[in-house]
Amino acid sequence: MDDCTFCGIVAGRLPSFRVLEDEHTLAFLDIRPASRGHTLVVPREHAPGIWAISEAAHGRVARMVHRVAALLKAALDPDGVNVRHATGEAAGQDVLHFHAHVIPRWHGDGLPAPWSAQRASPGHLGRVLAQITSPSTDEGRGAGTPRPGGGSARG
Repeated sequence: MDDCTFCGIVAGRLPSFRVLEDEHTLAFLDIRPASRGHTLVVPREHAPGIWAISEAAHGRVARMVHRVAALLKAALDPDGVNVRHATGEAAGQDVLHFHAHVIPRWHGDGLPAPWSAQRASPGHLGRVLAQITSPSTDEGRGAGTPRPGGGSARG
């Protein structure tokens, strides 16, 4: 897409600081880094978000995220790493091209935790599970069978 910033970076029309790349993905430093080494991983093919990217393309992005995280660990020795993706304005997506953030973290770096959450009741979780795995959702058929000890049939 001509008006997509990340498509412009992939095509070489816009400058970037490329970290790693392969036939299907590109990893480059974020120009507004949350931390030193903050890297974005994008598919070369345009997809606006998780609901539009193919499963195969998503898998290729995940593999590149893994490679980038290993490279950042070797080069910068962070204490941890956040991997983050957002689809949709409500989730904080600001560039409509699927991308994953790989953010090195250090103790005391001052970055806030992604969110704070309260423990959900088993009743609430059961109702949500029933809604997600109802026969009306193609992906939900056969998924989510509650198991003793937590988790579901899909884990």
